[in-house]
Amino acid sequence: MTSTDYAMYIAGLPRVLAGAAALFRDTEGRVLIVEPNYREGWTLPGGTIESDTGETPRQAARRETAEEIGLDVELGALLAIDWSHGTGRPPIVAYIYDGGVLPEERFAAIRLQEEELLSWKLIDRAEAAAHLPGQLGLRVVAALDVLARGNGPVELENGHPVR
Repeated sequence: MTSTDYAMYIAGLPRVLAGAAALFRDTEGRVLIVEPNYREGWTLPGGTIESDTGETPRQAARRETAEEIGLDVELGALLAIDWSHGTGRPPIVAYIYDGGVLPEERFAAIRLQEEELLSWKLIDRAEAAAHLPGQLGLRVVAALDVLARGNGPVELENGHPVR
């Protein structure tokens, strides 16, 4: 196979998007979520992995968190990885890392990236499904379950644990 043939082969492969986020909690166990200005609904701090730069999922979660909310925090364990099918888009592989439990003063230091975010708030586990659309809500609950049980990470497909 020539290099041109190989390049054509690679260009013809199916595309998969990849994203990474951090799950930050307060001392009461509530989860930090952010409201983007470019689409409806709430999400976790995080974003797209820049694989063309060699960025890893963990690096992306940390970079995006620092950019979006001004918190540059060394992330803990991988909590969940989700293969998420979509309509009108390629599948997404979504990683969630443990951002840890932050004291009040860290939340007070949050500075939103105005180009992308409108606001932030803390929600409890029961509110996850109501505030986080579809599979993301399921993904967050699964990640919280990993933290509660002390095991993990959990493998998910469309937000549901793979058994």
